[in-house]
Amino acid sequence: MKAAILGFLGAVLATTVAPLWAQGAGDFPSKPIRLVIPYPPGGGMDTIGRPFARQLSENIGQQVVVDNRGGANGTIGMEIVARASPDGYTIGFALSAQLAINPGLYKKLAYDPVKDFEPLTLFADGCYLLVVNPAVPAKSVKELIALARAKPNGLIMASSGNGSGGHLSAALLMSMTGTKLLHVPYKGGGPALVAVLSGEAQTLFATYAASKGHIAAGRLRALGVSTAKRPAAISDIPTIAEAGVSGYESSPWYAYVAPAGTPRALVTRLNREIVRALNHPEYRKFLLGSAIEPIGSSPERLRAYIKTEMVKWAGVIKSAGARID
Repeated sequence: MKAAILGFLGAVLATTVAPLWAQGAGDFPSKPIRLVIPYPPGGGMDTIGRPFARQLSENIGQQVVVDNRGGANGTIGMEIVARASPDGYTIGFALSAQLAINPGLYKKLAYDPVKDFEPLTLFADGCYLLVVNPAVPAKSVKELIALARAKPNGLIMASSGNGSGGHLSAALLMSMTGTKLLHVPYKGGGPALVAVLSGEAQTLFATYAASKGHIAAGRLRALGVSTAKRPAAISDIPTIAEAGVSGYESSPWYAYVAPAGTPRALVTRLNREIVRALNHPEYRKFLLGSAIEPIGSSPERLRAYIKTEMVKWAGVIKSAGARID
């Protein structure tokens, strides 16, 4: 009887574990992968994520389907990833806003950046550009600051959402210069960019990937770069610190995550394939041309980095007085 029971349990265990073992052995993926981008189409994340999805699809021989789920500073999309089945077929493309800023910003967050995700890779470092509609008379950071001081809340600063990287970049600029811009949050970088292009808003901290075409066409004017050093792709644009706000620095970073509980074998495989797609010569060239520095880390490095960045941004948020209930 005991032998029969053990045999039965062994058969059940084998049928349960076999699919995951097979996936770890190389059968994964056997169907399309969903890539959740927690912002609407047309913004910086979408601009970077879609060509990556095409490259990853080519590498793995399965379609990678982009699923844009914008709103609430990326929390809607990230909650979808956190609640998805941990089978490797749903991954999320996140900004530092979702993984490091939101925990200090929201009184109640629908996901835990550490507990609810399996880190896949720290993907890249980026930058923001302080841009204005060409109708704004300011042609430099100093001139924009002078306009803002002359008319407090007279200029509308668009952002991709309350507590987003762009919002906090603007809050940092205002706190360091003693200025007041009227912050208007939109449901993603794409809608915020459209608002500035149309003149509905006057200024924005935008990603270079989303704004470079409009800058080249004269539909936007770039005043400064948010990073400490000028990215090679935009070396003709001064940093905000160089332009007169000494010590200013704010930059986003990008990461890929999977739902918590995703088997280690699949995490390893996804990490390998994501980094391989990242390092494809054409995609890497595209990122560098978009003022984004590729990284491609181990899952362990991303996990440690998220924890460190959460502590850092909690201090910034407290100083800025930003909070979302």
